[in-house]
Amino acid sequence: MQKSQNGWPASKDQKEIDIQIFKIKGTDRKMRLQKDAGVILTAFAAEFHAQVEPIDEGVFDDWAYAYRDVRGSDSDLSNHASGTAIDLNATKHPLHAENTFTKQQARIIRELCSKYGIRWGGDYAKRKDEMHFEIVETPDEVKARIKNMGLRRSKKNG
Repeated sequence: MQKSQNGWPASKDQKEIDIQIFKIKGTDRKMRLQKDAGVILTAFAAEFHAQVEPIDEGVFDDWAYAYRDVRGSDSDLSNHASGTAIDLNATKHPLHAENTFTKQQARIIRELCSKYGIRWGGDYAKRKDEMHFEIVETPDEVKARIKNMGLRRSKKNG
């Protein structure tokens, strides 16, 4: 099976990699994500919504599963292809743009990323991607984090 950049199984067939629909608590947004990664990413997104900036205002620019390569690559599958990455408020924080968040917002984002085992595209060394958040732990580490944090899988919302 193919793997995304972070080593998770990736596929055009969503059923093959357990892509499910998750509702982000406190918002009207739903995202298609891998069943375990989705627990972490949507808990993160709910806190992002409450502490950094709302994600359910204006255009729908919050994205998740998409079978595709990393932008600018023709050989590396994006973490979106495994349902282990999300983009939040993408039109406010476009690819390559820097400092689209205040210093306080960036501090909170980094704290939340540390809490949830996520990497922020705003911390990339070469190509900033401030809308982007991705799982960096293995599937087993994510399952352990879910258990240790007392998180529960959301019911499927189709």
